[in-house]
Amino acid sequence: MTALHSDLLKGQHALVTGGGRGIGAAIADGLAAHGASLTVLGRTAATLEAKQAELAGRLGITPGTVAADVTDEVAVEAAFAQAVAERGPISILVNNAGRGDSAPFKRTTTEFFMRMVEINLLSTFLCIRQVLPGMTEAGYGRIVNIASTAGLVGYRYVSAYVASKHGVVGLTRSLALETARTGVTVNAVCPGYVETDMTADTIANIVEKTGMDAEAARAQLAQSNPQGRLIDPAEVASAVVWLVRPGSGSITGQSIPVAGGEVM
Repeated sequence: MTALHSDLLKGQHALVTGGGRGIGAAIADGLAAHGASLTVLGRTAATLEAKQAELAGRLGITPGTVAADVTDEVAVEAAFAQAVAERGPISILVNNAGRGDSAPFKRTTTEFFMRMVEINLLSTFLCIRQVLPGMTEAGYGRIVNIASTAGLVGYRYVSAYVASKHGVVGLTRSLALETARTGVTVNAVCPGYVETDMTADTIANIVEKTGMDAEAARAQLAQSNPQGRLIDPAEVASAVVWLVRPGSGSITGQSIPVAGGEVM
């Protein structure tokens, strides 16, 4: 069993959406390792249960789990009510759930576009709405939205994804101003290509459409990073942990790239 890194976040209830795998799982690890009482939210109960067992075995911590579709307003309300009933008021929210499906603009249907907006932007809005009243009443809260470098620049063939992530960045900035005197901070973390299932799907898509082999496709993605590599999910988690620390109260409204210098 691995020891906790610190009790920096002891006494705080942190909820991570999309926390069962990938970046979300790494963020859950980071928050738990620093003593937070943790709830992991995701769509698939089996994935959440596996993450719960893994953390219990490695850190001796059993996080709460709640399964919900973060684009469903009623389901989100019920999920957050369950989390609060089980572990108390939420003082840290990490909106990580999202997707990055691609399509050329000429083949981007209204349904496809709205699905990206729902998964990446609407879900962020719905989850923030559940925690913000309690945070402002308590005079303390940390909200971190996992956006993307796609929220800061444009990319070909992912216009719906880019638009939705730009929306997340805009929401972050506006809400940070509204909450600036409440003790609540709102920030975004914007990863480049990360070693996750989503990136593996992107590589597979490149291979299918171009005939390029997987290693060449992977190298092509890594070229966007001046360091010439993909990002480790733990690096994204480290940025999140830094933003939710009690000592980070003056940092709000920021969109921080974790991309090896790709965006400056």
